[in-house]
Amino acid sequence: MKTPPSLQIRISWPSGHLTASLDDTPTSQALTKALPLVSTARTWGKEVYFDTGVSVSRETGAREVVEPGTVAFWADGDALALPYGPTPISQGDECRLASPCNVLGRIDGDPALLAAVRDGAPVRVEPVDD
Repeated sequence: MKTPPSLQIRISWPSGHLTASLDDTPTSQALTKALPLVSTARTWGKEVYFDTGVSVSRETGAREVVEPGTVAFWADGDALALPYGPTPISQGDECRLASPCNVLGRIDGDPALLAAVRDGAPVRVEPVDD
């Protein structure tokens, strides 16, 4: 079975939602197998992250500094990390994650929509149906 080059997921919270396109990586595959999932959002500066219950190893291309709107997987915390601006350890305007994360893809549209996610809010991740 051939995997499509890009998988789409929807991330929803009480006041909004967005979609993201994931590249075909081992971590993306592990994550999509666990969908749909419901978790509790945490915020850290201009980053939203939440536990996924998925446990994977850090990939060779893992990065600590990423572009806003990157969909990253924090292997150290089994969490999806969605930065949209500086975090408490950023230098300047960069998006610096807590430690190197596996890069899964990008948020479709404006990542600043994540500013509406409140710490402690329920968040749901599900596949986007074709």
